[in-house]
Amino acid sequence: MSIIKRNGDLFPAMPSFFNDFLTRDFFNWGLSNNSSTNTTIPAVNIKETKDSFVVEMAAPGMTKKDFKVELDGNLLTISSERTMEQQDNENEKYSRREFSYQSFQRTFNLPKDVVDAENIQAKYTDGVLQLVIPKREEAKQKPPRMINIG
Repeated sequence: MSIIKRNGDLFPAMPSFFNDFLTRDFFNWGLSNNSSTNTTIPAVNIKETKDSFVVEMAAPGMTKKDFKVELDGNLLTISSERTMEQQDNENEKYSRREFSYQSFQRTFNLPKDVVDAENIQAKYTDGVLQLVIPKREEAKQKPPRMINIG
């Protein structure tokens, strides 16, 4: 005897569409920030002010040494690789050992010829990496000025 699964739907052609939509979107919503290796990709806020761009990346549990920040032209790349290794004594036997390897890379296009690459500042505090990317003087928005009519 075999067990056959039947859908009691009124529209037999549509059940897989609705089932996939409901189960995938509502029950797996938290996986949308995962990479192909099932590691979490940190969330990023990017704010533009009149003088700079401010990039904030949520990455708790890391240290400033874990990050690599690179600006190549107008391409900003923030990446990290972290490996956790446990040292074992020769006399120890283990029945289970889990490796820990975390990596991510986020790349952003900054407006061309706007960034003052020499004065970028970065700091890591309370689980947040913050980059302040100043704009070039000529790229900063000037306040409106009155023009006299002669």
